[in-house]
Amino acid sequence: MRYFYFLLLLLPFFLQAQGQASGKYNIDASYFYGNIIPHRKSIKHLITGHPEGIIISLNRKTFGRKSWQPSYNYPDYGFSFHYQDLKNEILGDMYGLYAHYSFYFLKRHLMLRVGQGIAYNTNPYDSDTNFRNYAYGAHVMPSTYFMLNFTKQDIWQGLGVQSGLVFIHHSNASMKAPNTSTNTFAVNMGINYTFGERLQRRESVYDTVIKYSEKIKYNIAFRGGVNESDVIGSGQYPYYALSFYADKRWNRKSAFQLGADFFWPKYLKEYIKYKSVAYPEENVDENTDYRKMGIFIGHELFINRLSVETQAGFYVYEPFNSTGSMYQRIGLKYYFGNTIFSALSLKTHGAKAEVMEFGIGVRL
Repeated sequence: MRYFYFLLLLLPFFLQAQGQASGKYNIDASYFYGNIIPHRKSIKHLITGHPEGIIISLNRKTFGRKSWQPSYNYPDYGFSFHYQDLKNEILGDMYGLYAHYSFYFLKRHLMLRVGQGIAYNTNPYDSDTNFRNYAYGAHVMPSTYFMLNFTKQDIWQGLGVQSGLVFIHHSNASMKAPNTSTNTFAVNMGINYTFGERLQRRESVYDTVIKYSEKIKYNIAFRGGVNESDVIGSGQYPYYALSFYADKRWNRKSAFQLGADFFWPKYLKEYIKYKSVAYPEENVDENTDYRKMGIFIGHELFINRLSVETQAGFYVYEPFNSTGSMYQRIGLKYYFGNTIFSALSLKTHGAKAEVMEFGIGVRL
């Protein structure tokens, strides 16, 4: 609860800022209190209390000056900082920095925020000093949070309130073992402040004069990353993936995809050798091919130059089955013009992450 009192100390700062900006920016601060979801048996012993913390966000408002803004009901975008006390010395504390989008519904009283960034853990796994922390294998890791809030802005001199639910995910993305991860589900309450005078939003005519339907486009993407098997101390190895796929854009927001992936997970090559020696009863041949090939369907949600990509695939070539036959990918793409794009994505098998991918590609 002491974090909530900290938020009250921000009130004088908000009030002193009155009139110093043009209504384009908003800041909010929330206190949260909740539970770590026991999604695996290996972390149940680490859940000893109710985590709490704060999330502070700086938001840039949109007013319809670009074509994508009215299509998404004038969202906000910006940066968030979060601190979380996990209530267990073994788990340590978390500090996170995120980029986020906030989308509004129900006359802008319901806000859904999606944030993606990196987090720092103060006490990760160490074979000598902290061998019980199976949740985090490294100090720095990817992190995602979702916030669903009832919000009322500018109640009095720019000051408003908000309250709702927040979900925070911390995971190494299998870059280093162990990688059990944690998911925190919490309630939150806080305050927000809009700088300067309220500005009016523009009605848009873009969607009626621009035709977004396109011919079929062909994509090539190369992705890479680093990961480690579940065997602690087995070492980090490079990971490569090459994707070929076609997409068809139907409207302003959506395109559907169909394609194929080729994977070179080097960590799996070493894991096969390990299994052949450590578990002879399983009759694993150390020369088994570690490479994989899959086919997938997907969807791309276009926002502006940024888009959200989701894919679901099935391995058609997998000599060594270590993860199951289905895989998923979710990530972000950023377009440099109409052809070249960069990508950041997470490849998973259900709830188990395999690798954080960094990619570059072309859309022709």
